[in-house]
Amino acid sequence: MMTKTEHLSRPASGSFDGNSRPLGEAMRFCMIRAPRRAWLVGLGLAVGIILAAGGSATADQRPPPCSSLANPPSVFKILDNQTYALCAVASCLVFNGVAYCKCDVKTGDSISLSLKFDDDQDVCTVNAEGVNNGYMVSTFSGPDSLKPNGDMASYTCPAGSNGAYAQCDGGICFKSTQGQSYPGFDEPLAKDEIICSCPITEQNPKDPVGYQIAGPYPCQKSFFENCKKRTANKNTGSTLYVGAPTGTGDLLAFLLTGKVQPSNKCTLPRG
Repeated sequence: MMTKTEHLSRPASGSFDGNSRPLGEAMRFCMIRAPRRAWLVGLGLAVGIILAAGGSATADQRPPPCSSLANPPSVFKILDNQTYALCAVASCLVFNGVAYCKCDVKTGDSISLSLKFDDDQDVCTVNAEGVNNGYMVSTFSGPDSLKPNGDMASYTCPAGSNGAYAQCDGGICFKSTQGQSYPGFDEPLAKDEIICSCPITEQNPKDPVGYQIAGPYPCQKSFFENCKKRTANKNTGSTLYVGAPTGTGDLLAFLLTGKVQPSNKCTLPRG
């Protein structure tokens, strides 16, 4: 089994280095032996050159810390030690065809589809820009509440199910909702909770692959009603749960950490 390190090919960091002309020339200029007054003048000129080149040497001009999965080539990207929204076990209110989900704010490594657009823009750059602009992106890591000692489980809606679920990977979440009240939720959000807007997937009953949503643990047979369209649908005011095709969570956990996280699972009893 490959480790995360074996899977990843990390990009070089930094916009400036010793070979960059403006900073390199400034550093060499400062190292020339000269009288104290001349040295101070030279230092002032060096700082001016650096600022003219686009800011101080410590300015945050480096690309955001992300890793591409290179072995094998992948459409996923790992966001290294970034703040993100974790929606894997979230419930959502449907309003006008969009699911608004109550997610957890986390900091650490997470994974997402790369979602590339324009020139060199993707989920990594979008999430990094959100730090100072009031939003963050929903990405994935293994939820603690699904672990064997947790109070939630992954419910498998089998093939033939026709319910709907929210698909939150890449959803945008606004920091202004943290700690605030939001329609569809009985209690105000905690400081580490955030509302994310997510597209809705309506399962085709002819699809041979089912899907999974998160629900209460120990398993409750009645929760499988959320696999049916009469309960889980796109109608305004409906409650949906975040989901994905069966096995997606285990796959993403493996790509992120190199191992599959043990988790509580519930399947529909036969008969």
